[in-house]
Amino acid sequence: MSSSLREQLLKAGLVTEADVRRANQPPPRPPKRKPAPTPEATRAARESQAAKTARDQELNRRQKEKADRRARIAEIEQWVEQHRLPPVEGEDFYSFVDHQRIARIIVNPAMRAGLSRGELAIVRHQRHYAVVPAAAATRIRERDATRIVAQQSAAHAAPDGAGVPAPPDAEDPYKDFPVPDDLIW
Repeated sequence: MSSSLREQLLKAGLVTEADVRRANQPPPRPPKRKPAPTPEATRAARESQAAKTARDQELNRRQKEKADRRARIAEIEQWVEQHRLPPVEGEDFYSFVDHQRIARIIVNPAMRAGLSRGELAIVRHQRHYAVVPAAAATRIRERDATRIVAQQSAAHAAPDGAGVPAPPDAEDPYKDFPVPDDLIW
């Protein structure tokens, strides 16, 4: 009664059933070798990778510009919200031109004087208009100049800054016909 070596080792406890099953399996096959890439394939792969990298960089640049634009808009909205003058009630309107269209907002006499002297400016804010101080308008203009709708410059303001026009020139043919600076359209 001879038994195989495997059975004898199993009975002696020197090996386990799992060891026996593993020994009965065929040996693993060596991995297949890939053929060496040709120079053309290598060059094409490099060009493809370079094109993909360029596309990715362009996409990242566009996304960054979009995020910067959104951040700039949010910053402007916050700046206007913090510095705008409260809306007033009344029937006194200030008219201005916005994109070849005449628009108007309700103002009080102090706001009208500030607008004509350049101390205040009108800006676009959430599909409406808001009046902000000139310092805030300067900060807004740095970020987006298209938001400023109307602001009287210092060159157009009266020389003494009091809203009174300069005396007429002696040779001016219209010196006898002054034009008020608060002319309502």
